[in-house]
Amino acid sequence: MNQHKFSLETQRELESFLEKTKLWKDIFSFKIEFYFDGWAVFLKKNHIYPKCIVVFRSYETGLYSIRSYEIHLDNLNKEEYQEKNFVGNIENETELIKELKAIIYGKDLREKVRKINQKTFTA
Repeated sequence: MNQHKFSLETQRELESFLEKTKLWKDIFSFKIEFYFDGWAVFLKKNHIYPKCIVVFRSYETGLYSIRSYEIHLDNLNKEEYQEKNFVGNIENETELIKELKAIIYGKDLREKVRKINQKTFTA
């Protein structure tokens, strides 16, 4: 793991990603974590619609994935995460940023509304 964590390639990838996403630094808090099989950046928003977006990059495949979660508080004020969207097999940073923008600007919410409408009008 450390060979990837401290590699120049990994550091450049993360710097590039953080540079391209800095316009959202006032909306989200950013947290970077390193794992055996890749790195992840957690973007957490605690505003009107609390959500968490996780961007993961695999060391093995070099592919990115994005998961978005809606955050709720249970009766004990403990955070519960409900997955809203998953996009996998993203091949490059350009596509990653494009998908991330779509999710930040409501792609996951539009999908939720579409599903609610389908249930309402097909029931």
